[in-house]
Amino acid sequence: MPENGELSEWIENRVFNSIAIGETASVQRTLTEDDIALFAIVSGDVNPAHLDPEYAATDLFHRIIAHGMWGGGLISAVLGTKLPGPGTIYLSQDLHFHAPVGIGDTITATVTVHEKNAEKRSVTLDCVCSNQAGKQVITGSALVKAPDAPQRLRRLTLPDVRLQRHARFLPIIERARALSPVAIAVAHPCDPVTIGAVSELVSLGMATPILVGPRAKIEAAAAAIGFDLSASRIVDAPHSHAAAAEAVALVRRGEAELLMKGSLHTDELMHEIVATATGLRTARRLSHVYAMDVPSYDRLLLVTDAAINIAPDLEEKADIVRNAIDVAHVLGVAMPRVAVLSAVETVNPALRSSVEAAALSKMAARGQIMGGIVDGPLAFDNAVSLEAAVQKGIISDVAGMADILVVPDLETGNMVAKQLSFLAGADAAGVVVGAKVPVILTSRADSQRSRIASFAVARLMAEAARQKLSAKDNGD
Repeated sequence: MPENGELSEWIENRVFNSIAIGETASVQRTLTEDDIALFAIVSGDVNPAHLDPEYAATDLFHRIIAHGMWGGGLISAVLGTKLPGPGTIYLSQDLHFHAPVGIGDTITATVTVHEKNAEKRSVTLDCVCSNQAGKQVITGSALVKAPDAPQRLRRLTLPDVRLQRHARFLPIIERARALSPVAIAVAHPCDPVTIGAVSELVSLGMATPILVGPRAKIEAAAAAIGFDLSASRIVDAPHSHAAAAEAVALVRRGEAELLMKGSLHTDELMHEIVATATGLRTARRLSHVYAMDVPSYDRLLLVTDAAINIAPDLEEKADIVRNAIDVAHVLGVAMPRVAVLSAVETVNPALRSSVEAAALSKMAARGQIMGGIVDGPLAFDNAVSLEAAVQKGIISDVAGMADILVVPDLETGNMVAKQLSFLAGADAAGVVVGAKVPVILTSRADSQRSRIASFAVARLMAEAARQKLSAKDNGD
C-alpha cells in the first residue's frame, strides 16, 4: 500500500461479487486557483463568481469559490479509480450542495457502498465531500454498473499543464486608461487588424486616432470590422510612403503625441522618423524594446533590440541600454537589472559581444549608464535562471533575476523574442524609444492584447516625457 498520501503505481478495480455493503474509498485534493481556471477552460463556465475576485467580493460568499461540479469530479475520480474502479459504467448521480469550496480548502470525496442489485450488476453508493474541518459540502448518491472482470492497470502519468495567465500587462493597461486620451497618428491603417486595434483603443477611451493613408482603403478596412469612423480624423495620403511622411509631420507639428505603424513596412516608417531635417531624431540612438509577459518567468522581461539596430557598436549599445532602463522605470521598476547577453559568461577577446558586454558593465559602474544594475557578459540561461547561475558559480546582482536582456545584435534579439513568444507562450508589447515620441511597431502576428499593451507602454512613456518637460519648465 502507498504511504504518506502517495499514489500507488497501479489502479485495481473491485468486481461486483467482491464488493461488500459498507465498503468505502476516498480521494483527497486541495483546491487551487489553477484548478478553478482549468475547470473553467474545460467546461466553458466563466461565471465571475469563480474567476473575478472583485465580483466575487460582492457576491453571496464574498470570495472566489469552486464550480460545484469540481467536487462532483472528485466523486467521479473515486468511482473510476478505486471503487469499483476501471470498468465501471456511470449510470446516474444525485448531488446536493451544502457549502461553498474556496481556494485552499482540502476536500475529501468518499463513496460508501449502500446497496447491490445482483440482477442488474449495479451498485448504489452514498457520496460525501467534506472539507478540512469535517463539514460536509456535498452529499448525494451514485448508481453504477460494476465490472465483472478484475483489472490491474498502471496509473497513467498526467501531462504537466501550465496556465498562461498574461496578467502582467493588466496594471500597465489600467495605468494608461487612467490618463486622458492622447492623439495618436496611425500611418497607413489600411487593414482590418490595425483598424481593430484602433477601435479597441477608442472603445477603452485611451486614444484619439488620426488615421493617415488612402481614405478609400481606410474606410474599406473599417467597414470590414464594422468600425464607425465618424469620430476619427482621416488625413488622406495617396500611398504608404506619403502616409509615413505625413504621420511624422503630424507629430512634429504637435498634433499627435504618439506614432503607430499600420500596414506598411517598418523601413518606410523608420526612414521618415530618422530623416535629418523632417524626422523625429534626438541625441539618443533609437532602439526597440519588447516588454514580454513570459508565463514561466516571475516578472516582466524586457528584450532589446530586436527590430531596429542590426549590428550596434559599443556606443550604440550604451544608448540601447539607456533606452531600456527608461522603459523599465516607466513600467515601475525602480532599479532594473540589466543582463548584457553573450554566448558565454566570461570575457573572450575573440567574441566581440562578450567584450562589449563587459565594457557596458564597467560603463555602468563608472556612472556612464545610470538608473540600473548592469552586468555582463551573461549567457541566456545565467541571465534568467538563478539555479543555472549558482551551478556555474556566478556571483552577480543580475544573474537569474534579469529585468532587461540586451542582445548582441538584431538577429539574436529577433530569435530570442520570437522563441519566447512562440515556444514559451509569451505576450509581447513593443515600442521604439529614443525618438521625440514613442513609436508603436505592430505585427500581423500580434494578439489584440499585445497591441493594446504596446499602446499602453507608449502612452506611459509619453506621459513621463510630458511630466519631465513640465518639471523643467517649472524649474524643478
